[in-house]
Amino acid sequence: MFLNYIKEFFVKKSLKNSLHIAKNEVFTSNIQTIGLLIDESEFHYSKELIKELTLQGITPEGIKVVAYRDKFKQKETYSIPTFGKKSINWKAEITEDFLNEFIETEFDLLISYYDIEKSILMMITSKSKAKFKVGFSSIDKSLNRWMMNTTIEDYKLFATELFKYLKSIK
Repeated sequence: MFLNYIKEFFVKKSLKNSLHIAKNEVFTSNIQTIGLLIDESEFHYSKELIKELTLQGITPEGIKVVAYRDKFKQKETYSIPTFGKKSINWKAEITEDFLNEFIETEFDLLISYYDIEKSILMMITSKSKAKFKVGFSSIDKSLNRWMMNTTIEDYKLFATELFKYLKSIK
């Protein structure tokens, strides 16, 4: 238990250092690829959210999803790539290949679909190479370029409002 607190401290320290680096994210008016980072500890409608995004004109192949779970079981099979606290080491480095690939992918849009600040999720959002980042207003304002003020359960409203605003700034 105590070791988890120390590990969390190092992750927060790494996150704090990365937040000071200025990011020059640019919105591209034609969104083809979306990275979706979901906290499935709190939200259990990932497939429905993906369906809402496809209804907005994004192809299913253009959406790449990774999910976080507080209680992650290594031996359990998940329908989407899933990670937990053990996916990060003591140096605040990510040990999962699919997660490193997700971070390095230059998405047109990254949707950080979590409304509770968890250092591992915030670190992934911060390190992401996405061109434009969207999240919830309850999360640190320096992480995302655009914040939505809805609840995590209302995924339909989130998707429609997001694309309504994106179309208005084209």
